[in-house]
Amino acid sequence: MIIPKKNRKLIYESLFNEGVMVAKKDFNAPKHSTLSVPNLQVIKAMQSLNSRGYIKTQFSWQYYYYTLTDEGIEYLREYLHLPQEIVPATLKKPISAQPSRYGGASEGNRSFRRDRDEYRRRDFRKENAAGDFKPEFHGGFGRGGAPSS
Repeated sequence: MIIPKKNRKLIYESLFNEGVMVAKKDFNAPKHSTLSVPNLQVIKAMQSLNSRGYIKTQFSWQYYYYTLTDEGIEYLREYLHLPQEIVPATLKKPISAQPSRYGGASEGNRSFRRDRDEYRRRDFRKENAAGDFKPEFHGGFGRGGAPSS
């Protein structure tokens, strides 16, 4: 299929920036869900990259899921004339703004931890039933049928 160069470049840029792409299996859709390109052109461009081994395709519940491979990253970097420092979002390490689990815990976490530790230290032997309590099982209707008399 002949895809205009500006549309192909838009598709490749989006794929390289994110590292992944999703397309609904709707060949008649006038537009892709995130790009201003016909959905058929996105699917066919991805099909072309898949046949060359630059992406992996997964199909589930009427959606195509495309994942960029290492060879695909190199190909798109060359096609889009990008430097080596620029990498897809799937390869970037997330910056964690949250403190570690037990490190700089906030007051809310400390009170939860105190309650949990108090619960663990509690002696449940004192709270047991009285010594003369002796439960008996007489059968029932659930598994063994009616009780026999």
